[in-house]
Parts: sequence; structure tokens; C-alpha cells
Amino acid sequence: MTERYVVAIDQGTTSTRCIVFDRRGRLVSLAQQEHKQFYPRPGWVEHDAAEIWRHVERLAPEALRNAGITEEQVAAVGIANQRETTLLWDRDTGTPVGHAIVWQDTRTDDLVRFLKESDGAPEVEHSSALPMTTYFSGPRVKWLLDGNPSLRDRAERGEILFGTMETWLIWNLTGGLHVTDVTNASRTMLLDVHSLDWSPAALAFFGVPRAMLPEVRPSIGVFGTAVAAFPGVRIGAALGDQQAALFGQTCFAPGEAKCTYGTGSFLLLNTGDELVRSTHGLLSTVAYQIAGGPAAYALEGSIAITGSLVQWFRDQLELIATAPEIETLARTVADNGGCYIVPAFSGLYAPYWRSEARGVIVGLTSYITKGHLARAVLEATAWQTREVVDAMNADSGLDLTSLRVDGGMTADNLLMQFIADVLDVPVVRPLAAETVSLGAAYAAGLAVGYWPDLEGLRQNWHRAAQWLPTMDPQIRTVEYGNWRRAVERTFDWTRPS
Repeated sequence: MTERYVVAIDQGTTSTRCIVFDRRGRLVSLAQQEHKQFYPRPGWVEHDAAEIWRHVERLAPEALRNAGITEEQVAAVGIANQRETTLLWDRDTGTPVGHAIVWQDTRTDDLVRFLKESDGAPEVEHSSALPMTTYFSGPRVKWLLDGNPSLRDRAERGEILFGTMETWLIWNLTGGLHVTDVTNASRTMLLDVHSLDWSPAALAFFGVPRAMLPEVRPSIGVFGTAVAAFPGVRIGAALGDQQAALFGQTCFAPGEAKCTYGTGSFLLLNTGDELVRSTHGLLSTVAYQIAGGPAAYALEGSIAITGSLVQWFRDQLELIATAPEIETLARTVADNGGCYIVPAFSGLYAPYWRSEARGVIVGLTSYITKGHLARAVLEATAWQTREVVDAMNADSGLDLTSLRVDGGMTADNLLMQFIADVLDVPVVRPLAAETVSLGAAYAAGLAVGYWPDLEGLRQNWHRAAQWLPTMDPQIRTVEYGNWRRAVERTFDWTRPS
């Protein structure tokens, strides 16, 4: 019998990847391509969705070729994607209406300030379980339609379509199927997280025509059959990237948590079939839904800037040539020299939700070297993680006893040790580091019977590395206090225009 495989399309903030996995969840081959980042104005971040689709078309056969297999050996394809990135396109031509507006973008800042004070805002926040911020898709769609009346007219006639990136990819893969899944839909502010359908009140509040919206489906279930990139292969799953990582870490039970360290960092705690509303600045979100079953929910702490701070250090300041060099540079000093970097490049996300905040570097003296700055860059990720964990402990009534981690930044041993030190719990990395992609593959394979059940997926999880806390408690307390004071310096930097 011919061996079969599953493939994940991992559409991230900086690159797109196609990855082939075998039945034991092992990575067989990987094809990857970065896409261009557009920064047309301060706080604006855009992607070319057509470029991203071209990359998928090129990467798909490359990944299969590298694995030595054909489309006939692929049981299913799963999609993981950057979540809140917002795109409009023409139904007839399939051509995007401008660039996609990326989740980090803050152009709706003034609009969000206005919406917060508008009648109906509390109802929308309650039905979506999300705070009114620039992070989510709903305000972006309103901004796009309000700025172009003819575009709104066409959207009301269903001629212009809205989607996040999984919707765009499925549209192109299938030749015109307009669908989304519950995890991505739950990041728009347009979904009622209990009914798992578009909220009429939210659509009216944002002025979003229902005719432009995709059909909402469970995350795990056959969406359709591909006619491009992977012709003849079933699309078995679509999940937002962080929910995919939770699935890939096999955090299927309430109380299990993971943190993914990528462009941003995202800590998710499975709360089961109960939606827990945070009172400490976290998000309540849909974790996943298997077709025919109830949705599982999660608490999420979203940190906007972590890996992208290293990219900024590399590309904008040019203090290192490659991202891994930051660990080497940081190890040239024993501590941060009293310097702290708070990377509020696009405001602060959890647990503050301060869209007006902007980044600061504090504690600069003539003693500070680029080594101290490198260390402060890494420490910023750890301290932001600590703030989210504190909020999650308070919301859940539980104390985190260990943290499962994944993502590209987990290759930085100094960073992982510092996270263990500031959290005062073990940090554990699984053998499968590509958990976002693996989660999409797991979900797709589950949908078509490639894997029989969740327990079978659990058996694939194995620990690769662990870091134990070694920091003196008194130093931890002092340093955390310094960090919190640095964060306060970012508040109220921008003003309404």
C-alpha cells in the first residue's frame, strides 16, 4: 500500500510555507518563501495577497517534490494563517482591492476611539467577546468601505468579498468557494461567539453588508477539493495560526496552555466548551470546532511585537546580520545594564490594550552597548510573557505549572532560559517545533480519518528540551518592577488627529 501524507499551508505574517508530515507527525519536507512587507505610513502594515497566492502555487509542487511524493499520496491539506489580516477582492475577477491590511496595522485608531463611545459598542464587545481595538478585522472593513462609497455599493450587491487569509487561500484553491472557519471568524468582532454565526447587531454597528461575508464553518471538516496548487486533494481544515499551534501542541483538555513565539507571541489556555470572559485584559476566543461537535474555547494573551522586534534590530538598526546572531550578541554582557525596550510599535496588546502607546527605550546611559540593547530586546519578550501569564493565572484561578512553547524564537536558548526565570516555572519545547503547521496538518488529517481521534495525536507529542528557573527571586521582583515602570512610559504617546 502506498504511504500517504498530510500537508499544511502555513500562511504567516512574514512568509508562507508548505510542509509535508507523515503519520507520526514528523516533518518530511518544507518549502518556504518570504513575502514583502509594505509600510506606506507610520503604523500602516500591508501585504500583497496576490503575491502570497503565487507563492502557494509555487511552493506546493516544490514541497511534494522534496518529499518525493505526488498529489495522489496526499490525504488532505490543512491551512493555518495569520488571523486578523483583512482583504477585499472582486468576486468576478478574483482580483484584490488593494493590499491586505495586516493585523499589526493601526490605521483605524481614530475610528476605534469613536466606535468605543458609540451606541451599541458594549453589545458588540459582549457578542464577540473582544475589546474594541485596532487589532480586529471589523473596524478595518468599515474603514475600507467608509472611504469608498462605490466600494460599499458593490459590497452590498455581493460583488466585493471580504475574507481573512484562509478565506482568500480557499477561494483560490477551490476556484471560488467563499468560506471561513470559526476560529478566524471569531477574530473579526463580527461573529457571535455563542451562535457561531455572523451577528446582525455587529454587522449593523460596523456597517458591513452580509452579502460580502463568507460562510462560517467548523475548523475541522472537509471544506472542498482543490483545483489549484494541490489539484484533487481535499481541504480538511482551516484554523487561525495560534489555534493551530494549540492543536499541534495537543492541548485538547481544559487547563492546558501553550505559547507560540513568532512575529508576535500568543499564549492560549484551553477552557473547554465554556467561554470564559476575561477580567484581566485577555481575549476569549474559539479554539477549534470539529464538524458535528461543540466548539472548544480558549483564553488568549496576544503580544504584538516579539520576533518582529529582532527583525527591527536586524533590518532597521542593522546591529546584526541574521536573527540568530542576537543571542550571541546578548551573551557578550551579563545583564541589560539597566536598559529596557518596550516594543509598542503598534500599541500594546494584552493585558493593556492601549492602541495609543508607542515603543520606548529607557535607562540609556553612556555605559550601554549594543550587547545590552540585544539583551533588552530578548528580555522584552520574556517580560511581556510574564504579564500575560499573570493575567491568565488571575482569570483562570489556576497557577501555571509549566509552559509549552513553540515557534522560531524557541531556538534561542538564552531567551528560553530567561522566560523560565521570569515565570518561575519550567519551559518545555516539543520535539516537533513546527506546531502551527503540525496543528493544521493534524486537523486536516483528523477530518478525513487519516488519524482516528485526538488521543492518537497526543501519542505523537514528545519533549525535546526543557529550561528550569534559576533566577534569584529578589532580582526577579526588582527587574519586573523596572519593566512595569518602563511600560507606563509608553502610554498616551499618540493623540487623536
